[in-house]
Amino acid sequence: MLRNNLGPVAATLALCAAAVGSLPSAHAVGNLVDVQVVDRGTGETLTPVLYKGDWWIAGNPGARYGVTLLSRNPQRTLNVVSIDGVNAISGDTAAWNQIGYVLDAYQRNQIDGWRKNMNQLAAFEFTALPDSYAARTGRPANVGVIGVATFSERRRVVPVARARAAPAEADRTEPAPSPAGAPPSANADAPSSQPTTKAEDRARAPAQPLGRIGTGHGEIEESSIQYVAFQRAQSTPNEIVTIHYDRVENLIALGILPPALPPVARAPVANSFPNSGRFVADPPPR
Repeated sequence: MLRNNLGPVAATLALCAAAVGSLPSAHAVGNLVDVQVVDRGTGETLTPVLYKGDWWIAGNPGARYGVTLLSRNPQRTLNVVSIDGVNAISGDTAAWNQIGYVLDAYQRNQIDGWRKNMNQLAAFEFTALPDSYAARTGRPANVGVIGVATFSERRRVVPVARARAAPAEADRTEPAPSPAGAPPSANADAPSSQPTTKAEDRARAPAQPLGRIGTGHGEIEESSIQYVAFQRAQSTPNEIVTIHYDRVENLIALGILPPALPPVARAPVANSFPNSGRFVADPPPR
């Protein structure tokens, strides 16, 4: 499992996040862990829209984004993050039994890119589908979806006599960066009942005016993490959050967002102080 190396300043922010962790967010999806998508250029949290059982957000091509995780759990959780059907840490086709990020109780953390090593990542950025990391690595089938599979931690009662003993081999977990790992049964995508509904929606909707978007492999950024041990309470996730995304134009074409209103011509703005000199002017000459 992997943990972001927050440092003293971020640790203070984590305490603040714990204080607001019980407050609901209008832009978050999830129960055990709130999942938000943030435009890193503007700082705006992208508003999710629920449409026929699926959550959707509108992405702006060229914009960098981050996936913010806020734990509502009093214990640690392991969160396997999938972008376009690809594990955001390992780059493998996403499955539940893979490496992920560990959050402490009520901790907030933002995942900003594809993990390159223990100290660097490649920024997530919305891009044309052919330029997405998944498409460029031959896996375009699941482009357009962000998934987070959350696992609770197994509780163990350790006898006093064994308290200092090394854990048995069966109790060990593979290390992973501030994220953590899970079983290969399915992508952190949508339930199996959803594809038919989406296909029907696309068939009924008007032709999409623009190509779909995915997540590109952006600029390299500094981001330090460390390995931690984590043992899952069960082999399947306690919760899976799935957020689909596309261009705003395509979401309008699919009926997910309302049509854009035509621009309204604005009347000239009246000025209550049309002559706002700072000081008294000299009088005219005699």
